[in-house]
Amino acid sequence: MDAITSIDDFRAALAGLPQPDATALDGAAARNATLTKPAGALGRLEDLTIWYAGWRADPRPRMVSPQILIFAANHGVAQRGVSAFPPEVTAQMVENFRAGGAAINQMAATVGAGMAVHALDLDRPTADFTQAPAMEDDDFVAALATGWSALDPQCDLLVVGEMGIGNTTAAAALSAALFGGTGADWTGVGTGVAGAALEAKIATVDAGLARHADRAGDPVALLQALGGRELAAMAAAILRARHLRIPVILDGFICCAAAAPLAVAAPGALDHAVAGHRSAEGAHAALLDRLGKAPILSLGLRLGEGSGAALAIGVLQGALACHSGMASFAEAGVSDG
Repeated sequence: MDAITSIDDFRAALAGLPQPDATALDGAAARNATLTKPAGALGRLEDLTIWYAGWRADPRPRMVSPQILIFAANHGVAQRGVSAFPPEVTAQMVENFRAGGAAINQMAATVGAGMAVHALDLDRPTADFTQAPAMEDDDFVAALATGWSALDPQCDLLVVGEMGIGNTTAAAALSAALFGGTGADWTGVGTGVAGAALEAKIATVDAGLARHADRAGDPVALLQALGGRELAAMAAAILRARHLRIPVILDGFICCAAAAPLAVAAPGALDHAVAGHRSAEGAHAALLDRLGKAPILSLGLRLGEGSGAALAIGVLQGALACHSGMASFAEAGVSDG
């Protein structure tokens, strides 16, 4: 599928998902067994390499062109005081990304990743999801189409990040709607809210859940009703990566919430993705458990932007360098016991 032009297109893209290459998986595992190290000595690095090899259909893979996509949007629920920052910060941070001044810019440069920023109708926030679906059909399709087309088919790894004041509220509501629970179970401090502001944030999530209870059991409809343009774009980019067999490193709570409808709608839809880190946002650990993803890193981050996943690119690069560059016992003339 070259483009998303309707919600039905997106639903159709969730069927018949490509699988990893079995020959490459077997070949990578066989090579791993011959390398100059004790069996299992590189721990999870070995598993990550074999996983990556399967999706890239190469038993001795190298990563040369990782891509980081940042999607930015504004949320109608921000007017309810759910964030410590005003909505104007979204546009200001987009300019900071484009000027190279944000944390993610530095991390992208460190791991040699290309980076693109997509601002989605910042002057037109989504609807307040306590009153109406966050996105009407046309807006939802436009966001999905942006994410789908943003992916460079020539990249060999994808990280998606986000910027959007109010989007931890959307992520909490979407997680609760998909996996059960209340606002209190899934709502965290986000940008730093506390006290009465945190209570208002929890109440906003609960109101959104009640307003859209009729969509329960339909993950795509819940993404439209409770998500935001950037969450929809992230979900579409991750799904496009699956169709192109491009591995994905998931970022924090918001990224995982955006990906979650894919996993619920089509079990196994995130097999091409690993969790880059466990963030300090309270519900992220619970969401990772629901998704069955063990984080690569746990550094107390809660910045978003794709920052934790970008750091994890370096871990995967190290894993691949060892696997593809190390000598075998035979090549090195070392006895394997």
